[in-house]
Amino acid sequence: MLSRRNVRVKVMQVLYAQSRDESLDQESTVREYWKKIEESFNLLLFSLYAIIEITRSAQEDADKRKVKHLPTEADKLFKPKLWTNPMIQTLAGNKVLARKFEKLQFDKIVDKDHFRNIYFDFSKEELYQNYILQETSNDENLEMLLELFRFCRRSELFNEIIEDHFASWEDDKSIIIGTIKKVLKDVPTDNSDFIMEHYPTRDTTEEYGEFLLKRTMVEDKLLLTQIKPVLENWDAERVAVLDMIMLKMALCEFMYCPTIPTKVTLNEYVELAKTYSTSKSKEFVNGILDRLLQDLISTGKVVKEGRGLIEE
Repeated sequence: MLSRRNVRVKVMQVLYAQSRDESLDQESTVREYWKKIEESFNLLLFSLYAIIEITRSAQEDADKRKVKHLPTEADKLFKPKLWTNPMIQTLAGNKVLARKFEKLQFDKIVDKDHFRNIYFDFSKEELYQNYILQETSNDENLEMLLELFRFCRRSELFNEIIEDHFASWEDDKSIIIGTIKKVLKDVPTDNSDFIMEHYPTRDTTEEYGEFLLKRTMVEDKLLLTQIKPVLENWDAERVAVLDMIMLKMALCEFMYCPTIPTKVTLNEYVELAKTYSTSKSKEFVNGILDRLLQDLISTGKVVKEGRGLIEE
């Protein structure tokens, strides 16, 4: 579920937290990292919970239309397909998911009236109004559910709810969107534990992420001694904390992650600097990493597995 980019961000964030909090030792920092990994999976679970609860309102809508004293033609033709389709019914009836939702107390942290309000706003959309009045295929049901999730991401109320409970929403949003699409495409399924297929993989979170975190902490002084000579007129003490953390992480990738191309590492950290640090950080990180990489290559300190992984 998580990409290396997501993991880089989490490693960077916990290293930053450690730099600001002297009580965070290496063991505590690693625990904070794994909390962030778990939070990302919980964010996926909450997104699914929200979709289920919003679509459940379609059945409530249908029930209210049925008891109207003077139903309109639209009321008579209304079908709660947003709720009754096989994808949502599989999710809503999955006991593994239900236990996870209960354990995380999603029903207690969000008032279900909020989900009803989101459905009510969505029900005004022309796309939805056309959808409920015609026969639709499974593919069209899928597309409407994806449209609902797109609507949620535009909804101020939905964003308030999710940002109140998940600090990683902005960082993980794109990966959650992609995973939601995969989940909906995968159901119905006979595998009751299918959601765990989307749990962040060990090779990304442990073999790469935890390794990168620990190595950056253990090699901190060595990394700084390699960076200082390349700073030229810059005082290492005056380099932005996040920039220094990213430089150290990138150095670790150059030297200790043999399957990641150097160009990928350089580009990724330049993008992180652009997104998370100061306005001048992108150019600074790009320039320093380029010089560091050339020095490492010239001294034989970059060893990559496979051809084409070193960009000189």
